[in-house]
Amino acid sequence: MILCPNCQHEEIAGAIFCSSCGTQLLMPKTSKTHEIHTSETKFDSVQVPPLRTTPQIRLSTWASLHMIESGQFVSLADRDEFTLGRVSEGQPIMPDVDLTAFNAYANGVSRLHCVIKKANRKASVMDLGSSNGTYLNGVRLPTHVETPINHGDVIALGKLKIQVLIDQTPDE
Repeated sequence: MILCPNCQHEEIAGAIFCSSCGTQLLMPKTSKTHEIHTSETKFDSVQVPPLRTTPQIRLSTWASLHMIESGQFVSLADRDEFTLGRVSEGQPIMPDVDLTAFNAYANGVSRLHCVIKKANRKASVMDLGSSNGTYLNGVRLPTHVETPINHGDVIALGKLKIQVLIDQTPDE
């Protein structure tokens, strides 16, 4: 039996992902995450372009992900927890938010890279044992540890930089 490092669920020997939480248990020999050298990447000053306008209509989203390189937005709605990663052909477990379209493989994003959660109107991010790490405002996060995030923070999944925009309007 294999014990999941994230949720302590027992899996059969040879399992690649935890059937309970989706955490990667073993690194398969094929379809590895593209390795990047983060020591060559400078995170000292994160350049975030100013947002053009903020929508005035309150949507059902509690947060949006601003993809810094492309300027696109991905809304998080309807649930309080989302896994972020990329799809890999032939893999049974898929992330809730697929970042493949944002050049995820080349930027070193793992299939299940991190999770973003909301609990009691506070948000957090947790690295799921990714190959190239998760960074919060330039600081590498430890794996499997929830870290609070705030409106405007920048997380980097490998080299893919994302600004987190959290709805700060009070509940009605």
